[in-house]
Amino acid sequence: MKLNSLRVRLLAAAAVSISVALVVAGFGLVALFGKHVERRLNQELETYISELIGHIEPDGKGGIDLSSGLSDPRFDQPLSGLYWQIQEDAHHHLIRSRSLWDGILQLPDDELALGVVHHHELPGPAGQSLLVREQQVVVFPETGPLRLRIAVAIDRSDLLAARAAFSRDMLPYLVLLAMVLLIATWLQVRTGLSPLDRVRRGVAAVHSGQDAALSGEFPHEVQPLVDEINALLDSRNRAVEDARAWTADLAHGLKTPLTALSADAQRLRLEGENEMADDLEQLAQSMRQRVDRELIRARLRSEANARLKHADLTKTLQGVIHTLQRTPAGEKLSWKVELPQQVAVAIPSADLAELLGNLLDNASKWAHAQVSVKVHSGDVCKVLIEDDGPGVHESQCVRLGQRGLRLDEHVAGTGLGLAIARDIVDAYKCSLLFSRSESLGGLKVELQLPGRPG
Repeated sequence: MKLNSLRVRLLAAAAVSISVALVVAGFGLVALFGKHVERRLNQELETYISELIGHIEPDGKGGIDLSSGLSDPRFDQPLSGLYWQIQEDAHHHLIRSRSLWDGILQLPDDELALGVVHHHELPGPAGQSLLVREQQVVVFPETGPLRLRIAVAIDRSDLLAARAAFSRDMLPYLVLLAMVLLIATWLQVRTGLSPLDRVRRGVAAVHSGQDAALSGEFPHEVQPLVDEINALLDSRNRAVEDARAWTADLAHGLKTPLTALSADAQRLRLEGENEMADDLEQLAQSMRQRVDRELIRARLRSEANARLKHADLTKTLQGVIHTLQRTPAGEKLSWKVELPQQVAVAIPSADLAELLGNLLDNASKWAHAQVSVKVHSGDVCKVLIEDDGPGVHESQCVRLGQRGLRLDEHVAGTGLGLAIARDIVDAYKCSLLFSRSESLGGLKVELQLPGRPG
């Protein structure tokens, strides 16, 4: 998966968004849990205040005392984190829980309304941070009313510990939720981009020649793109056909002047102007061969862009070899041919015959006594053509197939045969390599052809 692909970008954006959302959600849930725990602690502290109020009684000396201790044993354990304190406003008389030991709660000097619970966060003994709930009440209104400040406090570390435990318990579930969301996002991205993947496969099929245009139903958002691609393909096909027709018209238009030029050469020869006649005939032959090559190239451009056809490599090779064996050069040679029963390649039959004909004609032209042809089939079909001729120096092998290149002027030809073969190879994305034959000593041609897709 490439880093600059749309799928990677969408997945990366989703991963970042999910991570940010889960982090924010995690902090939010921890904060809500802390508020919930604090609310429960407040209710608990207010319950203790109500319990203290119910246990207050006079001590017979103008003060107050508790009829019994509170139910929570932490009030009797020194510095346990849970404390209570009762203070009489008028005489500053204090009674407090045993858990406060020798300390007191330093309550702020604020005005308290009767029955209203005030909330404070105050320092406590042993450096503790306390949540304090305070209420002012009036007791013994018949005998002598006393205005009391009743406070109950709890260490905030309990709240922090509960919050931390909740965070630890919640973390695995957040990770699991992130994985589920990422998988769901991946499925969503895959489903959403599948029409674009279909477009990619369709374009690849058009490029390989299996289809002429994109077909099938696409979503409304993608259909305009498909229509534009099909319109572009149609326009390209029309342009190729027009160019092919123009080239064919031009080539056929030149045939008549070339025929006339050949006739003039014959007249000159009859008049004894042999040298001038030879020049005219050579010029006419060269122009005719180049016209033929342009016709072949025009056909290649149209067929390579049209729907790809297939040919039987074995049958085509047998036909070309049979034709060459009937030529003056070919009938003197020994042909060693190793062919499978049937091999299909992704090249039209006419172009395959043109390609193999030029390569085998070159081999028969230079061979002394033997030409070898072998075919290895597979996903890529390999054709090996070797001869026992003079061969080509390794430094010259890479130049073979260049237009008009002739390495030996003593043999008839124009050098266009291998150039045409190179044009066909380039048109159908094949591979053509030249080297020296180790077994026969002449030229070795290795041609790789695309096999027919299943």
